[in-house]
Amino acid sequence: MTHPRTTRSTDPTPPTRTTRPSPETPATATATTQAAPSPPSAPETSTPAVPATPGATAPALPATPETPAPTTNSTPGAPAPAPLPTPSTLYADLTPHLTPPARAWLDQALREADSQPGLHGPLAVWELRLAEAGRRCGHEHADAVRVLILHAARAGTDALTRVYSQGTAAERRAVLHALPHLVAGPDARPLVEDALRTNDTRLVAAVVGPYAARHLPPHLWRHAVLKCLFTGVPVTGIADLERRAHGDVELARMLGDHAAERTAAGRRVPEDLYRVLALTDPTATPPAQAADHGPHGTDGKES
Repeated sequence: MTHPRTTRSTDPTPPTRTTRPSPETPATATATTQAAPSPPSAPETSTPAVPATPGATAPALPATPETPAPTTNSTPGAPAPAPLPTPSTLYADLTPHLTPPARAWLDQALREADSQPGLHGPLAVWELRLAEAGRRCGHEHADAVRVLILHAARAGTDALTRVYSQGTAAERRAVLHALPHLVAGPDARPLVEDALRTNDTRLVAAVVGPYAARHLPPHLWRHAVLKCLFTGVPVTGIADLERRAHGDVELARMLGDHAAERTAAGRRVPEDLYRVLALTDPTATPPAQAADHGPHGTDGKES
């Protein structure tokens, strides 16, 4: 049985896709009946190992790349972006919500990803685990589970691009959430630009996170803000919005044009537009920096 893939007629042709095995076919390496490992102790460093099943080697999750200095417009005295959650923090927040079988499956998947990181032939074992995440751990936890697996697999830009190009919308969303954790530079920007060309609000909401805030140039970032307004994605989910919008005269002009077009067409101007427009005031004091949005799913509709 082949794994179904979505076809998006609204986007430019993405990289060549290949079929992947169905997530409904459990791999023989999955240990769903093993005893759940004991709860992890409080992390002492930013990259502690994931608790292992007795007798197995516990994989160490890779560290989140050091956050580079922002490459976009910056307001003197504006707060620095909040640090991203570490893999150990994400794991500790997630596991109390998993059933014992789901936690055992996750720990096994993390060990597999750690033992065979990166790309291996047409399909790596950890890529199969990405496809199973929703069924094994619950749709509401699938995004976080996939991000942890991508961490353990030390997925670089090439691996993330393959998962994004071959994956379902839910797997693509996890890749977008994982970008600020795994890619320190702008190499993965084509994935961000591709997601912004879609009309899938789940992808749009995922892509306007810390990676886009850090690496999109002003022109593309402004269009990302407009994309949220067009599609109804709340602007509260745009990472670093306050700092990047502050004093942006061109963004203010674009927002004004958009509001005028909607008014002329007899359509309501969304409240979010006025919120962003207020942030562009160069005389206003920049508001406090909001924390980065973590890689947790919100709709639970697809995984």
